[in-house]
Amino acid sequence: MSSLDRVTPTQRSQIKRLPQRGNYERQVIYEILDEGLVCHVGFVVDGQPFVIPTAYGRVEDQLYIHGSPASRMLRSLQTGIEVCLTVTLLDGLVLARSAFHHSMNYRSVVIFGTATIVQDPKQKLAALRAFTDHVVPKRWAQVRQPSRQELQGTLVLSLSLAEASAKVRTGPPLDDEADYTLPVWAGVVPLQLVAKEAIADSRVQSTINIPAEVQNYTRLHIK
Repeated sequence: MSSLDRVTPTQRSQIKRLPQRGNYERQVIYEILDEGLVCHVGFVVDGQPFVIPTAYGRVEDQLYIHGSPASRMLRSLQTGIEVCLTVTLLDGLVLARSAFHHSMNYRSVVIFGTATIVQDPKQKLAALRAFTDHVVPKRWAQVRQPSRQELQGTLVLSLSLAEASAKVRTGPPLDDEADYTLPVWAGVVPLQLVAKEAIADSRVQSTINIPAEVQNYTRLHIK
């Protein structure tokens, strides 16, 4: 595997607890980020820790978050403070024969770094397109583009994936050998995010059909 296909772990991003679950392949990191919808951004301001959920978008090795310039999170991050950003996908409940070995199957990404303000207009527009198409593929091409006033009223920050790692658990419960003879059911309850039937806004024109990307919406292996 080429070094370009793998993120070099740092002291912060190296998986220490259950290191066999760690993964530093870029493609694995990309796939988890692309399937997720919400990230949690952790930072410290004046000695006070904060963890804020927000939407995001990815373009190659850059993750983008955006919002109002009045946002406390964005105002804090643009000052150059360190940030820890996480995304988690829950794939199943792992039910063991003992309470101690109950677990979950999951895929997660942790990113460390310093966010920077996106000043270039083309990069800012590309980031906003990434946000929109991350929610629903091809959505950007179907809707009105941001106005100049909307662009000016939106702050976009970029976070490099240079210091990122993935952690993944799959498979059945791992019980103590002596517990396998216990008369207790054990196994996995698979979980996934499922979209229900779309509900049209009451003011949608009657001649407008629901787009295929909405009708067939899924978060599984989103590209």
